Order: sequence, then C-alpha cells, then structure tokens
Amino acid sequence: MIRVMLADDEDLIRTALAALLSLEEDIEVVAQAQDGRAAVEAAAAHRPDVAVLDLEMPKMDGLEVTAELKRSLPTCAVIILTGHARPTHLQPALNTGAKAYLPKGSPGGTLADVIRRVHEGGRYVDPGLAADALTAPECPLTPREVEVLRLAEYDTPVSTIAAKTHLSVGTVRNYLTAAVSKLGVSSRTEAFRLAHENGWL
Repeated sequence: MIRVMLADDEDLIRTALAALLSLEEDIEVVAQAQDGRAAVEAAAAHRPDVAVLDLEMPKMDGLEVTAELKRSLPTCAVIILTGHARPTHLQPALNTGAKAYLPKGSPGGTLADVIRRVHEGGRYVDPGLAADALTAPECPLTPREVEVLRLAEYDTPVSTIAAKTHLSVGTVRNYLTAAVSKLGVSSRTEAFRLAHENGWL
C-alpha cells in the first residue's frame, strides 16, 4: 500500500480527493491536514510515502511544507496540486523538492497515477503547464520594484509602503512609477494585477 497524506485548506476538495483515492486498491490516505503547519505535524506523526499538497495554504504554503518535508522526511515524495496553475510557480516547486506538479482540474485518474509514479521514484509535470513555463514571459521588474509592487495591493498608502521597506516616500513613488511604465499599464492597481496574473509576485 502507498501511504498518502492530503493537505488542502478547502475541506470539500480534500475530502473529495480522499474519497476518490480510497477507491484505489494500492493507495491508503493515512492523514489529512487543512493548513501547512498541520501538514508538517501530520507527516511527522504518520510518515506517509507521498504527500499531496495544495500550493496555497494558510500558515505555511505548499512550497514551505515541501522544503520542511525534504529536510525532516526525505523519503516522502511531494506532489504539488494547485487551483491557480501559473507557469512561474513550476520551477520554484521543482527546485524546492516537489516530484510532481499538476492542476486541480486534472482528469480524475491522473492523481492516482502520479502518486504511483512518484512513489516509484519518477516525476510528473502537467504537459500544459510545462509548455506554458517554456513560453512564459520574463519579469521585467527589478527585485526592489517587485517588493514595492507586492506591498501596493489594496491601494496601500505610499507612506505605509515606505515604512515597511525602509525607503523614502519619493523612492517608493519612483519604483511604482517604473513598474507601471515597464508593464505598460495606467495605474499601480493594474500593474499589481498584471504582475500577479503572471506569477511575478
């Protein structure tokens, strides 16, 4: 039996996946967790062969959990499952130690097949995501512009961003103006949206 842990903060998705996997003769769901920290604790307690982790979870995201499992439970193969499949997240996931990366919208039997594959030492990346990753545009922003733009969500006042980044108000304005210009949009709200959609934040 392949012992599997599921971690997803959406109860409906997590329990549906557990029900689907329970139909497989060679797979047993030994633990479930609704946030990243609970996933790390469950993995330590149950020592699964494979962990299926949602990319975006509270307390610790899927990449942080992957890194921790690689350190504390290196025999556990990690599959990243995401509802927001952006090609820019693929490489960081693989670099962190994930053995597979696939969207939640994958066909029903795919997850069980991928669990078997990574348990045998293989890897899997959704073909559509792999193709998108090869053609994804490079981020035109500098790391500082990305940092400032990330803090600009919800129209955060420039003075607040300046305080958080230890920059002057004028410097923050310059970074935001540069980001808006480089992304070819008309406002920082649009710049944030475009950068977020491309996975640059």
